[in-house]
Amino acid sequence: QRLFDGQPFVLTGNYPYNISSQIFFKMLDNKELIPCCTGMIQKEVAERMQAGPKSSDYGALSVAVQFYADTNIDMIVQPSCFMPRPKVASAVITLKLRDKPSVDVKDKKLFFHIVKCAFGQRRKTLLNTLCNQGNFNMTKEEISEIIRSAGLDERIRGEAMSLQEFGVLADKFYDVINK
Repeated sequence: QRLFDGQPFVLTGNYPYNISSQIFFKMLDNKELIPCCTGMIQKEVAERMQAGPKSSDYGALSVAVQFYADTNIDMIVQPSCFMPRPKVASAVITLKLRDKPSVDVKDKKLFFHIVKCAFGQRRKTLLNTLCNQGNFNMTKEEISEIIRSAGLDERIRGEAMSLQEFGVLADKFYDVINK
């Protein structure tokens, strides 16, 4: 927080492939200080950031980045551009943080908790992941009812849900928890 006396700055670099996702999550945690980011990352990570529902690349990183930022893959850099040649392609990507998240939710922490649960066990249904990992102190029937009240099939998987559907579900949980 003391970096640059709390003044916003642009993050740019050639991000290490093995920790680039953690760098972007940290950037999102400090969005007030880092409104924009441009850098080179592994092409697959860049594609995950832009992936949509029902894509095998869609996951918690996709949801988090798309919740807070607009992303653009500026260019693809082939392995032949490097010495020694890596085994993967790279991408230069720009993230510009929005003034407001793409989805209006009552509780962001709860929203991201549900997202984390939904992608924590990818081959499990939303109902099962929320029951196994949610720590909501609710019965399976109560969780099932909340999912249905959000207009979702309890057999849906996280990778099939849009940001808006995650938002509606999080708000339904919020209403039940805080009544």
